[in-house]
Amino acid sequence: MRQQTVSFEEFGAFYASHKDRCLRATVASGVAPGRAEDAVAEAFARAWARWRTVRTTRSPAAWVVRTAVNADISWWRKRRGEVGPSEDGSHENAHSEHLDLDGRRDLIAAVSRLPKRQREVVALRYILDLDTATTSAVLEISQGTVSAHLHHALATLRADLATEGTLS
Repeated sequence: MRQQTVSFEEFGAFYASHKDRCLRATVASGVAPGRAEDAVAEAFARAWARWRTVRTTRSPAAWVVRTAVNADISWWRKRRGEVGPSEDGSHENAHSEHLDLDGRRDLIAAVSRLPKRQREVVALRYILDLDTATTSAVLEISQGTVSAHLHHALATLRADLATEGTLS
């Protein structure tokens, strides 16, 4: 019984310290904010059910984000014929206040316009603050590919945000 209490406290601390960043990273990965909240909640529930395994992964937060994105993909597959996702990956509510990156609604909107893999790399590297090696392992791509996606994403973001007049 003692071990369950420790695990619950440990998981509770993990949840409290990572829930907002996981939500931001999930939205930055291309999931609409309303669905992201549901997907992240589902991912945390799955993480709790498998906490002994999840806690030993390279990045439990990345596991949650990856699980949330996969849950959203499953959601879309089930509703394939009902409503389709937008072609450009943008979302009507991508500027929700609780998803701001330090008040930068323009930044989250610009990230949502990146290609899928670039969004994932940016989310993991900058929102979850993972290193290149961990990002590589989570996405199952080489470290060089992570660096290349990050390079292209940052160049696109700089150009996009400069065009909007938000960077000096």
